[in-house]
Amino acid sequence: MTTTLASHVAALREAGRLAEPGPFGEAVLGHLELTLPEASLTVALADGLTLAYAHPAVTRVGPAGTSGEDAALRVSGTLPRVPYGATSTVIVLTEGPGGPVLFPVDPARTTVVPGTNLAGEPRDTLHLHDYAVSAADVRPLAPGELAEAGLRAALARAALIAGAAERCVELTVRHTTTRTQFGRPLSRFQAVKQEEARLIEESALIRAAVDAAARELSLVGVAAAKAQASASVAEIARIAHQLHGAIGFTELGELRFATTRLWSWRDEEGDESYWATRLGREALAADDVWALLAV
Repeated sequence: MTTTLASHVAALREAGRLAEPGPFGEAVLGHLELTLPEASLTVALADGLTLAYAHPAVTRVGPAGTSGEDAALRVSGTLPRVPYGATSTVIVLTEGPGGPVLFPVDPARTTVVPGTNLAGEPRDTLHLHDYAVSAADVRPLAPGELAEAGLRAALARAALIAGAAERCVELTVRHTTTRTQFGRPLSRFQAVKQEEARLIEESALIRAAVDAAARELSLVGVAAAKAQASASVAEIARIAHQLHGAIGFTELGELRFATTRLWSWRDEEGDESYWATRLGREALAADDVWALLAV
């Protein structure tokens, strides 16, 4: 059964709400007809790698190394901060010597530098030293497939942010309705009501933008969704922690599991400045800006 983009986004939003661990690589690769291994998958959209044909072809046309006897590659370089990179099969998408390619990387054959993000999720750096990729493991990609993978990765992160934002709303509303001060629930105070309304509004903005982008994948839709998601993180975290008070900062407090992920995911796959810039460039290049924005 084919899983639609909207289904992936819904699942990722719920994973973000529940703070479920995992790299969720399948959501990024959903547009490719791949036979994926049963093992956990993570995706690295890489640039800066050095790729060369493992068996260069000898031809009379072009410089040496511009073609190969087969698709086998030798790869060197660094894959920085790969989600769960030390414990997952890493699917690398990058530009190869003959165009975009996809291939798996076994972390056991690389030099791994363990790392984490603010939420404690693994973000491991893998160093490849003349890493051999067999011809059978190399899949050529169309430029459009590589670009779509980048959009899917950003939308996946925005969907996770949407889920974590909803969790902040749930926890904050529960706290303000059960916590009493001066003989009445916090939610009865006008200042608290106003801040809660802003919190709900920011969460709703993210969800609306993410759902719109999931209906029809496009650069404009994804740029708007990720820009909105990343931009809303600061306000959501501020309000949620302010209304929780000191209890929201405790090590095992439920709110911390949501907000540390929000702060971490905000920058991953491009922050709000990056995607706002891309959206602005699309608008400047468009013949009809209103038609672009009304998509």
